[in-house]
Amino acid sequence: MHGTPHIVSDVMTHSVAAIGRRATFKEIVRLMQDRKVSALPVLEGEGRVVGIVSEADLLPKEEFRDSDPDRYTQLRRLSDLAKAGALTAEELMTSPALTTRPNTTLAQAARTMARARIKRLPVVDEGDVLQGIVSRADLLKVFLRDDEEIAEEVRREVVTRLLPTPGSAIRVDVHDGVVKLVGRVRDTALVPVAARLVRAVEGVVDTDFELNGHGDPWVSSDLRAEQRPTEGIRRSAPDAR
Repeated sequence: MHGTPHIVSDVMTHSVAAIGRRATFKEIVRLMQDRKVSALPVLEGEGRVVGIVSEADLLPKEEFRDSDPDRYTQLRRLSDLAKAGALTAEELMTSPALTTRPNTTLAQAARTMARARIKRLPVVDEGDVLQGIVSRADLLKVFLRDDEEIAEEVRREVVTRLLPTPGSAIRVDVHDGVVKLVGRVRDTALVPVAARLVRAVEGVVDTDFELNGHGDPWVSSDLRAEQRPTEGIRRSAPDAR
């Protein structure tokens, strides 16, 4: 629906390869190869997610296969060494698994993945039963939106609502996800607000504004600096001498 943020259920993969706690090392590798996936949710009972096994969990077995780690390595990588000797999914899995819900917005899911430095999230219902899986690639699907679809949403959700002043004429052009607004506005103080709202529209790659205030000089436009977070930036105070 236009104007409504996409959610995980819009882009997730519904058919998910999964394993049980007792799945063996070779069964896990074979299933990953057959399904061309890099991780598998671990389920129990009626499909409740209790963990996840990724390629990273399997690699220590090969890494330490023919080596004798020194004392420093043993202390620093206890978890990896334990996985090198693991035989089943229960011993290999990361638990509890980091999961998400079907109604989570794509932005929220992206933040979760970025903070945890993971590539995918099992999608579960309120009972932690597996519903699907969402990957980084799935979250990028919003950037495949048609330019005219993005332009229509910007006109309806931003221009019409925020800049509907009499006599204003604002043209909205979108090319490869870059939104350009050209025209005149009654209150130029609203331009930075409009810029933030446009950038929040899903599928927008960047913005370029060329807006004049009525009776004012050309106001413009490259608002990228205003849109970026300023936390941690210390501005020098005026010289009071």
